[in-house]
Amino acid sequence: MGDSAATIPTPEPEAPVAAPVADLPSGEPIPSSTPPARTPKRRPLPLGALLAALPSNIDAFLTRLDKCLSTPSGIDTVMLFLCYTSKLSASVLSSLSQSALRRSAREWIALVASLPRGTTVVFSSPAAASAGAKTTLPTAATLALLLSKRLSALSSLLSEARMILRLWALLGMYFWARGLIRRTLLPSSTNDAEKESSSTSSSSKAATALEYLRLILCIIFQALENGAYLSSRGVMSWTPAQQGRAYKWSARFWAAYVGIELGKLAAERVGGGFHSKTKAERSEWTKKTARQLAWAPLTLHWGSEKGLVSEMTVGALASIPGIIQLRDLWASTA
Repeated sequence: MGDSAATIPTPEPEAPVAAPVADLPSGEPIPSSTPPARTPKRRPLPLGALLAALPSNIDAFLTRLDKCLSTPSGIDTVMLFLCYTSKLSASVLSSLSQSALRRSAREWIALVASLPRGTTVVFSSPAAASAGAKTTLPTAATLALLLSKRLSALSSLLSEARMILRLWALLGMYFWARGLIRRTLLPSSTNDAEKESSSTSSSSKAATALEYLRLILCIIFQALENGAYLSSRGVMSWTPAQQGRAYKWSARFWAAYVGIELGKLAAERVGGGFHSKTKAERSEWTKKTARQLAWAPLTLHWGSEKGLVSEMTVGALASIPGIIQLRDLWASTA
């Protein structure tokens, strides 16, 4: 999900068969001085000046995009954004085009029904037309349906590419586990132990136990997804039925993780120290909450037997963390 492996895991489960194969805040406005009584009219730039500036702008855009794609997490964030915005766009286009085609079909049926009895209706295709005849151009609905198919294929391809990148996520979880174990076993000094109150000690133990639980959930989630995906490609020997169960249980363990994250965020919000946080810290809390609230229904959807939401809803919800993470990534390359 774009966060470091020591805090929030990157993956979200999407299965190629049983389940879908399937974080730059905006700047504050700059206050301007009092405008003159008469604002001079801005003259348009000559076409030559616009064309001369174009390569520079493209170069700056591609430079920042290259920085975004220079790390595995950056690549995953860009693909996350493109994957689900493509899925959303494909679903919207498909719905609109099918609605238009159905309306057109009803109009044709009504037209045919209004013809006198005994009238012969002949349908011809461009392929059957003579060589010199003009062929009719595809309608807007047909083009939208074709574009929807292309975007859906792109979404599936990006989803599988992200799943391949996540095959190495268990390595990051190993270092997460190693650091957690070291912090747990690191003996504190006697003076520090004497100063620590019982309530603080209990709170620390609870936080440590929760961290171990998050780690275990992530390891099981990733191991199940890896096994199911590798088996679907013939690398491992799980049957299709076993792959489907693995994908569903992988999503369920991720759902448990998301539940814990939402609980932690809620505890931070109701805690007395939330309003003492800086504006940047409160903004970060808002973004984390928005991401987890978007993933929560999707983890339940992917973990259910028959699914809970439509493909359009999947694309809309999953686009939220994609947009948030891409904005932060783009801001970091400025």
